[in-house]
Amino acid sequence: MASRSLFDLNPLLAYAFGKAEAEWLLLYPAAPKPFLVATHRSNQEQQALYDQPRDKKDNDGDGQVDEKDEFVSNARAGQSPHNYLPSYAFDIAFRNSKGATDYNLKWFVDFARLVLKTPGITWGGNFKSIIDRPHFELTDWEKLVRK
Repeated sequence: MASRSLFDLNPLLAYAFGKAEAEWLLLYPAAPKPFLVATHRSNQEQQALYDQPRDKKDNDGDGQVDEKDEFVSNARAGQSPHNYLPSYAFDIAFRNSKGATDYNLKWFVDFARLVLKTPGITWGGNFKSIIDRPHFELTDWEKLVRK
């Protein structure tokens, strides 16, 4: 299972998440609360996500095998900013007052506005190839990776 630890994040991302979370709690006290869903992810976990739409399994439990909605990632093992430690990316979701996870688009857009106040971060909601609203990463993180 992917880490959810703030301590596994690159310091700039940890700062941006913490700052945005604090501001969120002040601005939207009755709204669902943001939480980290993934920070660091192993290469094995990454490859399993990449393989989902082609692994001959029913990954979403709807009785269908290898369907389009099982697609999660364009990145193979080692190609995701989550695969580094500290991680160059984090994913979020929201938890409502009853403890249920909430993926309402509005919350992601509003939270992204707060995170993006910190320069040097890219939001997956602005990606061109696959829109990934829960995802935030260091801009140009690839330049930080030693080849």
